[in-house]
Amino acid sequence: MDRETDDVLDAVGPRLRALRRDRGITLAALAATTGVSESTLSRLESGQRRATLELLLPLARTYDVPLDELVGAPRTGDPRIHLKPISRFGMTFIPLSRRPGGVHAFKMIIPARPRPLEPTPQTHEGFEWLYVLNGRLRLVLGERDLTLPPGEAAEFDTSVPHWLGSADGGVVELLILFGLQGVRLHVRADR
Repeated sequence: MDRETDDVLDAVGPRLRALRRDRGITLAALAATTGVSESTLSRLESGQRRATLELLLPLARTYDVPLDELVGAPRTGDPRIHLKPISRFGMTFIPLSRRPGGVHAFKMIIPARPRPLEPTPQTHEGFEWLYVLNGRLRLVLGERDLTLPPGEAAEFDTSVPHWLGSADGGVVELLILFGLQGVRLHVRADR
């Protein structure tokens, strides 16, 4: 192997240890989830054992991160995200991220209608953060019926019955960040 490959592989152990600690997972819990022994995981994290695909695949699945992220591989190829709009429920969703797992970003467009639609609240697993770019959004969330103008944001657990639509029949454009249950948006400001 060349020096560059050795450097990449040497950095895997500390990266795995940091990821496990950041997520608050013990070696015992990780071993139970992945089927990789505690001693192997410990040696992998300390650099006493070389990372192999056989060891990294269950870890990538457990942490819900791309394999490239575990090994710190440099990004290759075209960095642009090729947007392919998705139509659902009469609305257009444009994916703004392509990372598997974790938080997904979308631009959502609610088309203009002669009359606003009647709310049909739905529930699903996850957590959602939204920011209104244009138009006036009607957000029905549980028993609450809110109108959000441009520049306003909302954050909610999607297990609460919710519905998004136009407040006045006009076009609404918003940004949405959606994550699995327990994944929330955290904004940190440097002091």
